Amino acid sequence: MTELRHRAGTETELQHQNSEDKGSETEGKEKDGASDNETKSDSGVPEVPVPADDTPEVLNKALSGLSSRWKNWWVRGILTLAMISFFFIIIYLGPMVLMMIVLCVQIKCFHEIITIGYSVYHSYHLPWFRTLSWYFLLCVNYFFYGETVTDYFFTLVQREEPLRILSKYHRFISFALYLTGFCMFVLSLVKKHYRLQFYMFGWTHVTLLIVVTQSHLIIHNLFEGMIWFIVPISCVICNDIMAYMFGFFFGRTPLIKLSPKKTWEGFIGGFFATIVFGILLSYVMSGYRYFVCPVEFNNDSNRFTVDCEPSDLFQLQDYGLPAVLQSITGWTTVKLYPFQIHSIALSAFASIMGPFGGFFASGFKRAFKIKDFANTIPGHGGIMDRFDCQYLMATFVNVYIASFIRGPNPSKVIQQLLALRPDQQLHIFNSLKAHLTEKGLLPALEEAA
Repeated sequence: MTELRHRAGTETELQHQNSEDKGSETEGKEKDGASDNETKSDSGVPEVPVPADDTPEVLNKALSGLSSRWKNWWVRGILTLAMISFFFIIIYLGPMVLMMIVLCVQIKCFHEIITIGYSVYHSYHLPWFRTLSWYFLLCVNYFFYGETVTDYFFTLVQREEPLRILSKYHRFISFALYLTGFCMFVLSLVKKHYRLQFYMFGWTHVTLLIVVTQSHLIIHNLFEGMIWFIVPISCVICNDIMAYMFGFFFGRTPLIKLSPKKTWEGFIGGFFATIVFGILLSYVMSGYRYFVCPVEFNNDSNRFTVDCEPSDLFQLQDYGLPAVLQSITGWTTVKLYPFQIHSIALSAFASIMGPFGGFFASGFKRAFKIKDFANTIPGHGGIMDRFDCQYLMATFVNVYIASFIRGPNPSKVIQQLLALRPDQQLHIFNSLKAHLTEKGLLPALEEAA
C-alpha cells in the first residue's frame, strides 16, 4: 500500500511538472509569436531600393585619401557653393525665370515622393497609379496657376477673348478635370487591392497638399517683391549650412532621435548665425528697387516690371537704442529699414520652426528605411531633401504678409471695377462721390484743380 501511494504521488508530481513544462512552452511560443509579429510589423513596409552613390568620379579621386566623414564634408561643401552660385544666376535672370524654377522644383519633388510610393508597392501592379498621380498634379497646377494668372494679369486676360472665357469658368473647368480623375480612380479599383489603392490615393493627395500648395504660395510671395522670396529662402539655406558647420565641429549633444546627427550646438549656433545673416541681407537688399518692388505685369510692354516708389517698409528710419546699448556704443539712435525688424521674425522662424520640416522628412524616410528621397545631388540626396524646410517657410511668409504687411491694393480694385457693366460702374462712382463729399474731401480736390 505504501509503495502504491508512493507511485501515485510520483505520477502526480510528474503530471504537474509536465503541465508546467507545457505551460512554459506555450508561454515561450506566445512570446516568440509576439516577437515575430513585432518583426512583421516592422518589416510590413517593403524597403525602397537604395540608390547607388553618384558622386562625380573627379571628386572621388581627389578626396580618396580622406575619411568618409571628411569626404562627405567636402562633397557637401563644394556642391553647396555650386547651388548657391546657381541661385544667384536665376535671381539675376529675373522673376519669370524664378517662377519657372519653382515649377520645376515642384515637379521634381512630387516625382521623388511618388516614386517612393511606386517603389514600395509596384509589386502589386496597381492599375493607373502613376498615371492618375500625374493627372492630379496637372489638375491642381491648372487650378492654382489659373487663379494666379487671373489675379495678377487681369488686364491681359480681359484683352484676349479665349483667356477671358477660360478665366470666367476657371473654377468650373478645374472641378470638372478633378472629377474626371476621381471617376477614373473609382473605375480602376480592383477587388483584391481596395485598401492599398485607397492608401495610394491618400498618398497622392497629401503629396499634392505638401508640394503643390506650398510652391504656389512661394510664387505669391514672389509677386509681393523679390525680397520676400530671396530673404526667407536664404535664411533657411544659411540655417542649414551654419547648423551643419556648428554641429560638425562642436556638436556633442543629440537634439532629436529622428535625426541622430542633429545636435543642440548646431541648432543654437545656426539660430544666432541666421538672425545676424537675415538682418545684414535685408539691409543690403532693401536699398534696391529691383528687390523691394512688387512684381507686376506691364500691359504696354507686355512684360514683368519691378519698378516703383519703395514703400515706408523700405525707407531708412531712426530707431532709439536701449540705455544699455547706448552706454556700450555711445549711440542714441540707429538707422534701420523697417523690413530688417520683420527679417528677425523670418530668421527666427527659419531657425526654430524650419528644421521641423526636416525632422518631418526624416521621420518619413525612416518609415520607409531610406536615407534620402533620391540621389539627384551628390552628398545632399534629392531635391526634396534640400527643400523640406522651404515649403514650411513659404507658408509662414505668406501668412505673415497677409497678417502684418499687405493692405488694400488700389490697382486690383480698379481692375475689378473696369470689368463691371457701365451702369454698375456709374453706381459705384456716385456712391464714392457722395462719400467723399460727405467727408469734405471732394470740394478740396475741386478747388485744388
